[in-house]
Amino acid sequence: MAVPVARIANGIVLFIITALIGIGISDEPPRFEFAIESAYLFGAFNPPQNYEISADFLTTRVRWGNYLHREGLFRGYNQVYFSFLAEPIIRGIENHYFGMNLGLRYNFVRPGSRFVPYFSGGVGLGAIDSHPEQFGGQGQDFTFNILSAAGVSYQFSDRFSGQVGLLYQHFSNAGLTDPNPSLNLFGPQVGFTFSF
Repeated sequence: MAVPVARIANGIVLFIITALIGIGISDEPPRFEFAIESAYLFGAFNPPQNYEISADFLTTRVRWGNYLHREGLFRGYNQVYFSFLAEPIIRGIENHYFGMNLGLRYNFVRPGSRFVPYFSGGVGLGAIDSHPEQFGGQGQDFTFNILSAAGVSYQFSDRFSGQVGLLYQHFSNAGLTDPNPSLNLFGPQVGFTFSF
């Protein structure tokens, strides 16, 4: 567990140091983004085995809708995202998960602020090295996934930002096997985004 936690801690330190260097930013939201994200997730509601997963994502985002003309809380813009997921299972019955996820993200933009709160959610599919013979193990390799995240981005410049947040992830095969033990995981997430 020390290695993934150390990796997240190093990311947070880099995020803070880079935040102190800030360069001017534009009010125009990016058209396209590429992000590298990492999370350390802890299982909840998963009898009989506790899970810990080190999740890594490669994500692309495309702006879809711009509401910067609005006043108030919902001033911001939408994005459609697509993520590739690679997740070593640090503690649990299975060993790894690979998948993809498609979803929406909303960025709440305040005039002149480098901080941009966000909320995102999506659905996808993937493969886990299931062990249906073990009690509590996933019933088959094929799974669906649900991701939901909330956090804040900090714009270092027009082309580079970092983010910290909380991530929820759900794995299930939607009842294709009986029993259908699902995984529900929560944890911190950090990431760096390059905008074009």
